[in-house]
Amino acid sequence: MVNLSSPSAPQHPDQSPSIQVSVNRVNVGVTVTDPQGNFVPDLRRENFHIFDNGVEQPITDFANVISPAEVLLLVEAGPAVYFLASVHVQTSHSFLEGLSSGDRIAVAKYDSAPQLMLDYTSDKTAAYAALSNIRYYVGFGSLNLSKSLNSVLDLLAKTQGKKTIVLLSTGFDTSSPADIDAALTRLRISDVRLLAISLSNAMRAPAQPVKGKKKKKDKSAEDAEEAQKAAAKAAFTQQGFDEADRLLRALTDATGGRVFFPNTAQDYTVIYTQIAQLIRHEYSLAFTPPQQDGKVHTLEVRVTPPQAPPSPADSAAPTPTYNIAARRAYVAPLP
Repeated sequence: MVNLSSPSAPQHPDQSPSIQVSVNRVNVGVTVTDPQGNFVPDLRRENFHIFDNGVEQPITDFANVISPAEVLLLVEAGPAVYFLASVHVQTSHSFLEGLSSGDRIAVAKYDSAPQLMLDYTSDKTAAYAALSNIRYYVGFGSLNLSKSLNSVLDLLAKTQGKKTIVLLSTGFDTSSPADIDAALTRLRISDVRLLAISLSNAMRAPAQPVKGKKKKKDKSAEDAEEAQKAAAKAAFTQQGFDEADRLLRALTDATGGRVFFPNTAQDYTVIYTQIAQLIRHEYSLAFTPPQQDGKVHTLEVRVTPPQAPPSPADSAAPTPTYNIAARRAYVAPLP
């Protein structure tokens, strides 16, 4: 039985109470970035347009906010992470250092089911220790990604506000088709944003080493480890990698998030820094649902770039290209 709020999980006094939001208002957090992945600041209400089932709705509330973030870092405890030789942990300093003192992070791992390693805290040292203490296995019996996400969504549904899951995963999933469909549906209508970092490159090619001293191993231990790696890599095919990549894209896209595909330790550092920026900067929009029918409504957010002052020198300047991340749907309230 999955229980992410186990009494054995560490509790922290900085845990904030749940925030209740009126069902007669739909809140939409929107992140706007440029082609380089940098947050676009200084946009105004008139630059945003929200569409409910294809029909534009008046924006009732608008704010450009830099607010404390609550992030659940969910890590696959399978063989790919084992092969990374702690690259993702050592480079996670970039992510933790990019958070503010008010941001809170929780750490969980998953294989057949999720397990909470650290409850929400603003203690970065505790978060890094929790990541460092995750134990991984080399077998392939169960990597229930979608089933674990469903359990995590149950936990996060108890609170309101800006919520982000940062998933470190290969994307390989032994969940049932029903669990996968349920995860995609629930992510689509939830107020949780999912950002993913693919770990599958560790299975396709050797991970880039991280500078530092390595512990010496005897020949028998090295031979056993190499045999484990060879057997594990042989269990995957190119088709399996493609399916895993597609699933990560589908899961993140359902929430308006995205998936990153790092190849080197430096890539992880850049990605972690970018994610730390994205989870703290967003535009908060709201509108009144046009219908109270209890049905799923699609959402679309469009952004019109600000009009620059006319200038002969800028007459041929291209229109800015934005990447817009926002939830894809919501369930309308009943009367």
